[in-house]
Amino acid sequence: MERAMDARDAAYDGLFYVAVRTTGIFCRPSCRPPRLPKPENVEFFGTVKECLFAGYRPCKLCRPTDANGAPPLDIARLMQRIETEPDARFTASQLRAHGLAPERVRRWFSEHHGMTFAAWCRARRLADAFTRIREGANLDDVTLGHGYESHSGFREAFGRIFGGPPGRSRANAQASPPLRTAFVDTPLGRMLAAATDTGVAMLEFNDRRMLPANYATLRQRFGSAVVPGMNPHLETLRDELARYFAGQLTTFTTTLGPRGTPFQEKVWDELRRIPHATTISYDKLARRIGQPTAQRAVARANGQNRIAILIPCHRVIGKGGTLTGYGGGLWRKRLLLELERNGHLPG
Repeated sequence: MERAMDARDAAYDGLFYVAVRTTGIFCRPSCRPPRLPKPENVEFFGTVKECLFAGYRPCKLCRPTDANGAPPLDIARLMQRIETEPDARFTASQLRAHGLAPERVRRWFSEHHGMTFAAWCRARRLADAFTRIREGANLDDVTLGHGYESHSGFREAFGRIFGGPPGRSRANAQASPPLRTAFVDTPLGRMLAAATDTGVAMLEFNDRRMLPANYATLRQRFGSAVVPGMNPHLETLRDELARYFAGQLTTFTTTLGPRGTPFQEKVWDELRRIPHATTISYDKLARRIGQPTAQRAVARANGQNRIAILIPCHRVIGKGGTLTGYGGGLWRKRLLLELERNGHLPG
């Protein structure tokens, strides 16, 4: 790690972070400060969370919490080519021929999209196939046009992502479009966001969660495919979250589309009415929805909220002002409340 820091090697970005005791700041290994810190003043951490927990602030130069920023130029060119040539295949030797180290490409896509480069390409091709099939394209043309040599191979791959055969997408004119998912990095850690065409359906901190399990749950809950990618709702969400954590936003305008029981959605609607920088108790929340004896049911619905921060379940506290359970961890709940009260995170 010391060698990577001395060389300012960007290949190690995201694998560890450099924290400097004398400044109280943590950086990416590739950061280029005016001068390198002395080794005795440096400690290393594996995650942003560990840096924040140790009291360090993110560097404003390299923005270590903004891992979803613009990709490096060579990765950006590769992604652009995939967009314009979705059926193109890239072997390790082909990547090298384009001046790209396969190991670096694999590491970048795993860090920023939670999957390998090959899986990302496959998901993009299948998302395009899904759209074309629903629009009435010939199945043979779609199969061959997306790089599959047989119908069986295409059907197997399609079924793994979309939960059914491709013909079903054409037969059901009301088939749900794919649920788009993207990572959003925040000062409190990475979050996984998902959105349909009607709004954001999920926003959760992603630590200690298995990504494939998240995808399976989303597909079951919404009855549609789950594929990586952005849509306008996710773009708005990413922009507003950045301004929220910068202390510049107190009211979100991102369109939401939660899915729950009528009772859950009633509780979630009331959560959205809690003003910024204020808190209420569970019993007060129960009274607000007209069910003062349903405190336990209200607490359960609060815990089952899957759109963190925008449906502010972190603003519900116990009697006497005690902080009670929070899916993202009590340390995050405390910091979110301090952010809203003070306009900035501690430190």
